[in-house]
Amino acid sequence: MARLLGEAGHEPIDLTAALDPVLRAAIADARSPGDLARLRVVCDWIQYRRNFREPLQLRPVVSGRPDGATATDPVELAVDLRRTGPQLGTATESALREHRRGDDGGRLVLEEWAPTSQSLIWSFNTLYWQHLQLWEQATGRGYESALPGGRSDARNVASIREIIRELFAVWDALAEGRALPEELYILELGVGNGSHARTWLDTFVELDRAHGRDYYRRLHYLMCDYSPHVLELARTTVAEHAAHVSSFVLDAMHPMTTLGFLRFKAFLVYISNVYDNLPTDEIASIGQREHLVQTRAYLSADAAAQIAGSVGVEPSGLGRLVARLLKLGPVLLAEAAPDHFADVEAAVAFWRACWQAVRLQERYVPLHGLDTYDIAPGISGELLRPLVATGGGVRMHAANGAVASFAETLPLLHPYGWLRCHDLFVTGVQDYRTGFRGPGKYDGSVVNWVNGPLLAHIGTRKGFDVTFAPFAHRTGSNIVTMTVHVRD
Repeated sequence: MARLLGEAGHEPIDLTAALDPVLRAAIADARSPGDLARLRVVCDWIQYRRNFREPLQLRPVVSGRPDGATATDPVELAVDLRRTGPQLGTATESALREHRRGDDGGRLVLEEWAPTSQSLIWSFNTLYWQHLQLWEQATGRGYESALPGGRSDARNVASIREIIRELFAVWDALAEGRALPEELYILELGVGNGSHARTWLDTFVELDRAHGRDYYRRLHYLMCDYSPHVLELARTTVAEHAAHVSSFVLDAMHPMTTLGFLRFKAFLVYISNVYDNLPTDEIASIGQREHLVQTRAYLSADAAAQIAGSVGVEPSGLGRLVARLLKLGPVLLAEAAPDHFADVEAAVAFWRACWQAVRLQERYVPLHGLDTYDIAPGISGELLRPLVATGGGVRMHAANGAVASFAETLPLLHPYGWLRCHDLFVTGVQDYRTGFRGPGKYDGSVVNWVNGPLLAHIGTRKGFDVTFAPFAHRTGSNIVTMTVHVRD
């Protein structure tokens, strides 16, 4: 099964030539025709230059026994067509031998098998946002410069003007019916450095003066972000509007914990590039049965030896040092382990080296019914059934973090309010069959495309209309705009 054979600007791939060394190695390794009958090959084009995959990855399909995968279980060979070459034959031989022996091939395994949403890659992701300032100092650039194109597509004045004019139309109609609240709440989740909020507020003042209704006097703009450092930058950026702005450190997966007072009051919830940075599992349909993708993080033997040597520990002790980094952060780690880190900068260098080197092994574990799996609190995995039961094998994100955030954000909306979200959305199940959708690595954080059909299904069941459209204000962007209204 080939999910993506190229991308714009690249020559078409000769699939036969790319897979020839893989298939030759698999045939040579087979001890019986049954070995090949249990083998499936999946091809991807991984567009993220930094990701968690080796060029070739072997994924066991666990039979369900408590002792895990065995050499007689089906296996999947996953090939990254972006990194094809003769070496894939050697990699295939090595992977099949390791699978037959049941060993780790010298890898330094950093955690036990678990659903991907529980992997320590999300601890690295949290570490990045908690200590963003240190990372930026080490790299010499802000986090937005690490995005494709060096900026967020959603920071766009034309888009902002469009939204504000829509708000004025709603407020004018409510004012005429004497139903307009005295306080007009706008909520932004994931404010970044505040550049969008500043542009939004400046534009609002300009258009409000021309409109002549003095809505700015009643405006309350709420900025929310997980990173205290980012939020402090945002407060400085919008200082001229300080009387109309409040800021909250917030876990995007649990907005009601902080913003419960806003229930039914927000006329606009604006979200940009947040959902793609929240933890997610993946569900795969294989042989007409649903499986959960389990992962475990590791460092290759070479990477582990190099990093261990740089901080003066044996490779066998490196895992404990990584665990301390994720628990303490680089500042406290430098204080707690002075024999390994001369200063905070050395601890940050260790952090960056580990992030660059960390990879994920994968395996498929059968689910005993989607109703036994919870996407988020109170949201059953059974909602995935219409998506996975579309015929043929498919692997998709469960979007656990995005679903939790989305479900808790909807109750904040005023009956005439709406949610506008710009992000990397998959808008049809077929998209999962035709391209790689993550996880990938940004400079220090994780990125996944978001399961748009699942969010739409959940929104519809809760009484909302959910629509998707290409981002209208920049051609060639991967960003999709999701708009959510209370259903008429």
